Amino acid sequence: MRWTAEQVLALAPDAASRTAVSGLGTPGPWSETGGSGAGGVWGLCRGSGGGPYRTVVDPSGTAYRCSCPSRRVPCKHALGLLLLWAGGEGAVPDAEAPGWAEEWLAGRRAPARRREPAAHGGPPAGPADPAAARRRAERRAARITAGARELERRLADLLRGGLASAEQPGYGLWEETAARMVDAQAPGLAGRVRELGAVPGSGRGWPARLLEECALVHLLDRAWLEIDRLPESLAATVRTRVGLRAPAQGPAIRDDWLVLAQYDSADAGLTTRRIWLHGRETGRTALLLSYGAAGRAPRLALPAGLTVDAEIVPYGGAGQLRAELRERFGTPVPIKTPPPGGSVEEALAAYGRALRDDPWLDAWPVTLEDVVPVPSDEGWQLADAGGTSALPVAPTGVSRPGLWRLVAVSGGGPVTVFGECGHRGFAPLAAWSGDSPETVALTSAARP
Repeated sequence: MRWTAEQVLALAPDAASRTAVSGLGTPGPWSETGGSGAGGVWGLCRGSGGGPYRTVVDPSGTAYRCSCPSRRVPCKHALGLLLLWAGGEGAVPDAEAPGWAEEWLAGRRAPARRREPAAHGGPPAGPADPAAARRRAERRAARITAGARELERRLADLLRGGLASAEQPGYGLWEETAARMVDAQAPGLAGRVRELGAVPGSGRGWPARLLEECALVHLLDRAWLEIDRLPESLAATVRTRVGLRAPAQGPAIRDDWLVLAQYDSADAGLTTRRIWLHGRETGRTALLLSYGAAGRAPRLALPAGLTVDAEIVPYGGAGQLRAELRERFGTPVPIKTPPPGGSVEEALAAYGRALRDDPWLDAWPVTLEDVVPVPSDEGWQLADAGGTSALPVAPTGVSRPGLWRLVAVSGGGPVTVFGECGHRGFAPLAAWSGDSPETVALTSAARP
């Protein structure tokens, strides 16, 4: 099933790429284009160099390869080829792949086990030394414990001196404390300390917000210092929150996964891509995370509005939704019907239950059914069609173009909306009207 132009543009790593691709979605710059039933699309694109760029895309696995020197992933040539392919069956004819494209596609189709060292004649990887691994884990735990105790002293000094004094030293003292948490190998604590440092400059009412955030950091500190007394599921959540990452574990879950949303956020030179999935049969919601460093877009890309037959493996932890994409099967197809939803009250109840399992949770994914976007004195809100309750749209939850797309989809009538429900309101990410099964993405490639 061919993608839509909107799904292709959702893969663009930045606004500059979306602008640059405007002239590459037509046959003019392309030659020797073709596609195969196995899922590959290829072509030669005329560029500024001496010869054309060789571009090949695997839409079923959303992977790309191009001979151009661009560091963006996907590059404008891969996006242009996908736009050309999305334009209709006549734009990219069925053909036999040339050698350079077939070699790459064959590598994509090869089972993952063939890419292991043993499959290439190398020696099989030997088992890790469990004793050495245990000693490394114990040393890191000791450093995190020392960092947590130092942070407790810093919080005590802050409260002893009064919250009003938090403005005087500026951000530098917080950054120094965060650096010490990094030295303690507790990146999760370091991130929360940096957030504390930004609160005094966040505008009116900052002392109350600072007190709330300090309480959450104190709770995480105490949870780590007494982690042996916690239930295992909650202990796994605490380890994740302080920055200890365990591999995905448990049995793989295969389902037809609805890709509800994909958006990027950037922080300290790292780009994080979040992809929300919903299992059609299991009813499970999962979050895929992918990272890109030094201005490069994350490699994992699943455009919103597609259904993917795939296996995922969940991570541990109470209330954790994160999973790892294990394997994909077949070719993605458009979502036929939106995920099942509920009322505003049910969404708030779900968020409350999630907070019970993970008190440091910022938001929880929910689908609202039969809601209407309406203006209010403080912005916009999503109200139940019956008018009994409403959720405010979070101030930074959606861009202005996304908000107007939501209003346009509604047209004053009820819609189904998927998004993240948090303490600052609801961040809408995708919407469906009752007249069409088409998924309307409300986020751009990058979101604040």
